[in-house]
Amino acid sequence: MKGVLSISFLFCCVLLLLDSSISLPLCVDSRAPFTLNKTLGFCPYNGSTCCNTTEDAQIEKQFRASNVSDPGCASVLKSILCARCDPFSGELFTVQSSPRSVPVLCNSTIPANSSQSKTEVHVFCSQVWDTCNDVSIVNSPFAPSLQGQAGAPAHTNATKLTDLWQSKTDFCTAFGGASDNSSVCFEGEPVSLNKTETSISPPHGLCLERIGNGSYLNMVAHPDGSNRAFFSNQMGKVFLATLPDVGSGGTMKLDESSPFVDLTDQVYFDTQFGMMGMAFHPDFAKNGRFFASFTCDKSKWSGCTGRCSCNSDVNCDPSKLGTDHGAQPCQYQTVIAEYSANSTGSQPSLVESAKPTEVRRIFTMGLPFTSQHGGQILFGPNDGYLYLMMGYGGGAGDPYNFAQNKKSLLGKIMRLDVDNIPSAADISKLGLWGNYSIPKDNPFSEDKDLQPEIWALGLRNPWRCSFDAERPSYFLCADVGQDVYEEVDLITKGGNYGWRVYEGPYPFQPTQSPGGNTSVNSINPIFPLMGYNHSELNKNEGSASITGGYVYRSTTDPCMYGRYLYGDLYAGAIWAATEDPQNSGNFSTSRIPFSCARDSPIQCDSAPGNLPALGYIFSFGEDNNKDIYILASTGVYRAVRPSRCSYACSQEKATTTTTSAPSPTSHATRWRVLSGYLVLQCSFFLLLLLGFM
Repeated sequence: MKGVLSISFLFCCVLLLLDSSISLPLCVDSRAPFTLNKTLGFCPYNGSTCCNTTEDAQIEKQFRASNVSDPGCASVLKSILCARCDPFSGELFTVQSSPRSVPVLCNSTIPANSSQSKTEVHVFCSQVWDTCNDVSIVNSPFAPSLQGQAGAPAHTNATKLTDLWQSKTDFCTAFGGASDNSSVCFEGEPVSLNKTETSISPPHGLCLERIGNGSYLNMVAHPDGSNRAFFSNQMGKVFLATLPDVGSGGTMKLDESSPFVDLTDQVYFDTQFGMMGMAFHPDFAKNGRFFASFTCDKSKWSGCTGRCSCNSDVNCDPSKLGTDHGAQPCQYQTVIAEYSANSTGSQPSLVESAKPTEVRRIFTMGLPFTSQHGGQILFGPNDGYLYLMMGYGGGAGDPYNFAQNKKSLLGKIMRLDVDNIPSAADISKLGLWGNYSIPKDNPFSEDKDLQPEIWALGLRNPWRCSFDAERPSYFLCADVGQDVYEEVDLITKGGNYGWRVYEGPYPFQPTQSPGGNTSVNSINPIFPLMGYNHSELNKNEGSASITGGYVYRSTTDPCMYGRYLYGDLYAGAIWAATEDPQNSGNFSTSRIPFSCARDSPIQCDSAPGNLPALGYIFSFGEDNNKDIYILASTGVYRAVRPSRCSYACSQEKATTTTTSAPSPTSHATRWRVLSGYLVLQCSFFLLLLLGFM
């Protein structure tokens, strides 16, 4: 990423995530739909689909074997079997984590509050029964009972619906379902969403209050659910802060002379390096486990030992790389280390400091160059696995094509199980990069060419990813571009996001390719949900670098609710992206104004145009109330009620009552000083401005 983020530094197991509250274009195997250049031979799907020609042929074979003589029933059965090719098949065939033999059949007329098309006026489940109830279907997909629903045994020899089910009501109770704004059902044709809905106007602006003066790269809400949060800086110090109630006029309470943990002896801090991420175990309130992601220098710290990412497995020879800004190949390494907040007689949730002693090394990998190495870590909200966002490792235009190389972990999002640690012998045998195991449903189980750690590939330098708090299948990552385009991607299992074949939606032509090239026709890239061209902003500095944010889920600003907020490092620009229709994956973006509340606890400095002088937007954060924060070079800012900045919002309640933080509760595991610091920061920003980043 350009700047501290650029060179300093939808997914969990979706079969488990999908439930009746989620609707998103996704296939049964948890992958994103792909695009075909022609219509399938049997199933009537073209463009976006979940079937290739082989799968299409298998469905046709199943249909022929059903030996249905009635033309009307044959047509209905074909549409049902072909629903596995639908871009929404993951939702249609998986309900409350349970796989189905047939899709959810529409059991009511499409209601007014549904985003699904309203072209069908009949009840499709009823039509299936009326058309096929007395027709013989060999190896009927309707034979197995679902979730204890009444029906014939799964291995019955019966072939007619009337033999399998007592009535139409029983049949549609088992196989039917409704469509609303959070789910879809199958109505006999490919699922289509209502595209005629009126787009919601963008909000008038984002109102901010400044509650802290420090400069931080990372913010994580305390897992105990309280009004506390952890903040970390690039040098390697983590602080525990108490956040004031919104509108209370208070500031965040944080003692920089007393960090929660100080990892500066392990972290190598420079303009391009430092502590890039932190994550707290979902059950931290009980087990005290937390993790730090940082870069180290093996010439300065004996604990900085790991294999080089440039090796024979990826057709790279480190001896041929040469030095980069005076550093040897893999002199700097990306590290994920585990620490503990457990202390004698104390509950981890009450601990206010921890020792900087590693419990175990989760991951260590040498970096070929000195830039584009990402480093954010976070836990999946429903699967409990640790995700690591890794950049392509540097070098102009990814010369070794690491991001597309399935044997390389560079330019990837990884998904690791840190709760089940193999023995040292097994780690060595499996060739792992540290103390973790591989989730069995990682994409390697379907693509044997992939390294087992990989969840998604083709990323350039992901900087700030987040799961939507209300729809965890929406895993959004901002990915920093090269010279043309900054993008936001919806991350899905096994998804390929194009770099370096593409930079955003544009074909990319590398200037050098010692590591070979990947052809356009050999991949099915997933293009960005949203983004912006460098030419659209920041023309004075001539650069841009995206900073990913969050889907806004707080009640503080009701006009911002449900929109994805993100920004740019250099330009001080902020965008709000609106999905329309809901759950479609189609977003429209608007650059929105922002200003500082007149009664901000800490006065905001002004930039030209009377805007808050945020400086560099390093990161976004989210607290346990789902309020959104901006971590900038000039301080910590929080989004507040729009009326405090005189922004109109018709949905804002005429009340000044504040929202209290929830009481501390334990989260479910798998389911759900100063002067020296200022000198370093000033040096850091000077290097930024001089163009060294």
